[in-house]
Amino acid sequence: MAFAGERLLLDLGLPLDADPTADPALLLPPVAGLREPEPGLRGIVVSHGHADHWGLLPAVIASVPVVVGAATTRILRAAAPFVPRFLPAAFRAESHPVLENGVPLPLGPFRVTPTLVDHSAYDAYALLVEAGGRRLFYSGDLRAHGRKGALFERLLRSPPRGVNTMLMEGSSLGRLGPEQRFPSESEIETAFVVRLRAPGFVAVCASAQNIDRVVSLYRACKKTGRTLVLDLYALEVLRATENPNIPVAGWPNLAVYVPQYQRRHIARTKRFDLLAPYKPYRIYPEGLAALAPRAVMLFRQAMLPDIDSLGPAVWTGARAIWSQWDGYLKDQTGSGAKLRADIVARGVDFEVVHTSGHASISDLKCLVEAVRPDSLVPVHTFAGDRFPEYFGPSVVRRADGEWWDV
Repeated sequence: MAFAGERLLLDLGLPLDADPTADPALLLPPVAGLREPEPGLRGIVVSHGHADHWGLLPAVIASVPVVVGAATTRILRAAAPFVPRFLPAAFRAESHPVLENGVPLPLGPFRVTPTLVDHSAYDAYALLVEAGGRRLFYSGDLRAHGRKGALFERLLRSPPRGVNTMLMEGSSLGRLGPEQRFPSESEIETAFVVRLRAPGFVAVCASAQNIDRVVSLYRACKKTGRTLVLDLYALEVLRATENPNIPVAGWPNLAVYVPQYQRRHIARTKRFDLLAPYKPYRIYPEGLAALAPRAVMLFRQAMLPDIDSLGPAVWTGARAIWSQWDGYLKDQTGSGAKLRADIVARGVDFEVVHTSGHASISDLKCLVEAVRPDSLVPVHTFAGDRFPEYFGPSVVRRADGEWWDV
């Protein structure tokens, strides 16, 4: 956005179809002020902590202010010891402007008002940006079927008024029919309960940063008398939320296991401080072997050697559940497909239990009807050409690199 010679950038993510291991500098768009100082760039406002919204920030010069939610900053800092090369310098900074729900934030000639929304990323916001008497509303990524679905209903009841342009995500277009819906997070929890009733080790492949999903899994473990086994990375992310309702070490039905690859990483980086808070709650390989028939482990590829080391009996009767975007499984050269192949090769059943972090088409319709923008611009979708079919004549397509008036 630009006004009175100054500019503001909303999100700077790694493209959905980009190689996640690519050098961000090679993908950075030609925006003045990102590679070299340019005083007209007031800052970058990041709606939430998913890499497709901030993943190019590591390539941006450190002098550019980055505005983000406080919990998002804490979570990404907590992740930094485990995935440091993806953490932008902006999130390492001790101070920067912070998004707070409903609190207007002046940034030069712009005023940004964030609204907390329901999404699979914790601390996610929609953004109202005002300048020169014009109003732009950016949906960010949002949904109505997560644990914070009440936030979506609140947005429908009290939407921003007088919006000249609305930028709205459309991730569900092409994935759902107009009347179809995604399962709710409560339904995912129920599905976990059903699958955890039978004995045997269960590996659940889910993102530790999908806090809703970890909560669903923990609740299912409590209901079935199982123990959720979490590693250091997951526990540090949960602790960073600073939410007393989120599971942490010391809660019942929760155990701490530090896999081999993390033990090696801690020794190499001398980050023994990461172990200290969890010492009273740790279990070791012999404890994991004893717990295995009733254990549910938040699982990733690097943990396979740990389970293999317990002996082949652990895999007998075991199950694996993929609980994240199934697109990672469809790329036969990707890590998701490799993990599935490795697990299936051990004779383990593998299934998908997941719901989207994005709103259904019917919920997006409700949002457009509530906001009633003068114009609606598709973003974050591979099916932008279908927006007029669902959202009517206010839809205006805009090309990448095109400047236009709000």
